[in-house]
Amino acid sequence: MNLTKKLVAEFIGTFWLVLGGCGSAVLAASFPELGIGFVGVSLAFGLTVLTMAYAIGHISGCHLNPAVSFGLWTSGRFSTSELLPYIFAQVLGGIAGAFILYIIASGKAGFDITAGFASNGYAEHSPNGYSLISVLVAEIVMTFMFLLVILGSTDKRAPSGFAPIAIGLALTLIHLITIPVSNTSVNPARSTAVAIFEGTWAMEQLWLFWIAPIIGAILAGIVYKLFESNEN
Repeated sequence: MNLTKKLVAEFIGTFWLVLGGCGSAVLAASFPELGIGFVGVSLAFGLTVLTMAYAIGHISGCHLNPAVSFGLWTSGRFSTSELLPYIFAQVLGGIAGAFILYIIASGKAGFDITAGFASNGYAEHSPNGYSLISVLVAEIVMTFMFLLVILGSTDKRAPSGFAPIAIGLALTLIHLITIPVSNTSVNPARSTAVAIFEGTWAMEQLWLFWIAPIIGAILAGIVYKLFESNEN
């Protein structure tokens, strides 16, 4: 598949993830009568990945996440030459999604971007006040598990056709666990996109939401290679 087509697919997919996932948090989670709550937000993030996996998985692999690209690269399933272009496309797609979300959200009287804009944070910016260490551990471990699900469900030995469901449900579960901890990242592109618009504390804390997911993803890639070598 042509690299340009892959990058466009990654841009669109990450655009949808940020607009759909973060949009559910910003626009719908606290709606007075019909707010979907954090369970609904968790489902929204899972559904964005599930729908895009079927829509663009056959084009780009549907990474939508620099950590996923790093994990697949570490496991030997992704080309070094495509790693940085994929990450660039994912970050740009996420920013575009956040931009559209900002336009929609700012059309309501009383909108306050400093309230967070679905940004990820630790300490006083964690939804429930979790420390830097708590958030660091949560993001590493959850990204590790997310990549294990991705690598396992897309393995040629796995049942065919079910990978998008497993991956989407895994991301939903991760959000159910960690929205109270960090507002759930496991995705540097998603974190960057909304942090740029929040512009203050979210940008200051963004480093953690790049480092932790990438560490977790690389560890998962290393571990899954051990599973594959045991098979040979």
